Amino acid sequence: MPIATTRRLTLRNWEEKDRDLFHEINSDPVVMEFFPFLRTRAQSDELFERIRGIIAETGLGFYALAERESGVALGFCGLSRTTERLEPHLPAGTVEIGWRLARRHWGRGYVTEAAERLLAFGFEEKGLAEIVSFAVAGNTRSVAVMQRIGMRAFPERNFDMPGLDDPTLRPHVLYALDRAGWQRR
Repeated sequence: MPIATTRRLTLRNWEEKDRDLFHEINSDPVVMEFFPFLRTRAQSDELFERIRGIIAETGLGFYALAERESGVALGFCGLSRTTERLEPHLPAGTVEIGWRLARRHWGRGYVTEAAERLLAFGFEEKGLAEIVSFAVAGNTRSVAVMQRIGMRAFPERNFDMPGLDDPTLRPHVLYALDRAGWQRR
C-alpha cells in the first residue's frame, strides 16, 4: 500500500524484496560518508525490521523510495519523529524529513521529487506544523536538497550531534519549513 506517489516514484513501507538494497545503502562508504559507521548485514536487517514496524504502527518513518513503474526500491525518503536522543536540540517527536539513495541512482532528482511530495503529505494530509531536516555541516548534497525543496536555514538551531566522537561529523546544520511557509510556496 503506497504512502504517496509522484510521477516517477512510489513511497511505501519496506517489503522483503527490498532487504538487499537496504543493506547496500547502509554499507556503502560513499553513501554513508557523513555517518559514523557502516552497518553489517545483521545491523542493517535489524534496522530494516525496526523501520518497517514503525511505519506500520505510526504511518511515519523512512519509507522505501521505489520506481513507480517497476516497483524496484532505490533508497528511502521519509518523515520520522525524533527521539529523546536529540534533546535539548530538538524536542522528542519533532518530525524530520530525511533520505538516503543507492549511489547508482544519484543525480536523477529522485530525492527532491520524493521530498517535495512528502512535504505536501506532511503538511496537507498529516497536519504537521513544522518539518525539519538536519545533516552534517559538510554534507553539501543533502543541504542542496533541503534548499531545493524550500526549507530555510536556521543557524541559531544548528547543533552538535550527541554521542559522536568524530569532530568532523558532530556539527549539524538545521533547516526547517513550517506550514505557513509551505502554503506560501
